[in-house]
Amino acid sequence: MGVALPPSLSPSSVSAFKDCPLAFKFAYLERLPEPPSAPASKGTLVHRALERLMCRAPEARTREAAHADLATARTELEAHPEFAGLGMTDEEWDAFHGEAATLVDRYFELEDPTRIRPIGLELKLTAKIGKVMLRGIIDRLEIDDDGEWVVTDYKTGSVPSEFKEQARLAGVHIYALLCEQMLGRRPARVRLLYLSKPEMIIARPSEQSVSGVARRTSAIWTAIERACAVDDFRPNPGYLCGHCAFQPYCPAHGGDPAMARELLGPGTVLSPTLPLAGIAS
Repeated sequence: MGVALPPSLSPSSVSAFKDCPLAFKFAYLERLPEPPSAPASKGTLVHRALERLMCRAPEARTREAAHADLATARTELEAHPEFAGLGMTDEEWDAFHGEAATLVDRYFELEDPTRIRPIGLELKLTAKIGKVMLRGIIDRLEIDDDGEWVVTDYKTGSVPSEFKEQARLAGVHIYALLCEQMLGRRPARVRLLYLSKPEMIIARPSEQSVSGVARRTSAIWTAIERACAVDDFRPNPGYLCGHCAFQPYCPAHGGDPAMARELLGPGTVLSPTLPLAGIAS
């Protein structure tokens, strides 16, 4: 018996299927709960602070304002399960918030926020590409001094190796495709701002790169259709296994995928045996 197709795909779900079809099934088809991750939660906090900063008048986007926005974001999010469920000690929380403040400081080493002209923040885009409904959320869409559109994506995790960099850029090329399809205009540049380094990676979408993304996304969708038709989602063991919350249920590690359904029961949020650091966006 097969399983139902997902209603749409996002850059993260496309990447998840390529990384490990079984983990994709757990997370995106069965919607099994995963434990909150401190790196991911820290990324959410910093993203919200920078979103608030960009809502200020250009001249008000100072370092002091950014830290005030970080404090406000902390208050906004503290009751959210992504934060309330972390279960950290006071010392760990102090380190968590100190690291978030450092990421905000490093943002100012990458660009001058007073010169940014945003036209969209946390912009949700959806477009039909062939048979697949593709969706994404752009951290920031702006107009540069030449009147060109620029997509900017904040990253709070580590800077990828050169090999993995292309995979990360594939995600922002999807954003370029969504802009072109939904808004009728292709961005001149897409930028990844790695706050931990800090380092900026820039790509310039072209007709070739955007059409290539469309073809690859359609190919991924076809592979997902085949997997769903016969419920065949195989694990792909590799370096990501050490960060996977579903590892106890993976046959590559002696687990039983059928047992993962227990996560849907009351009070059965998975307690990982391995740290989840290093996979924040």
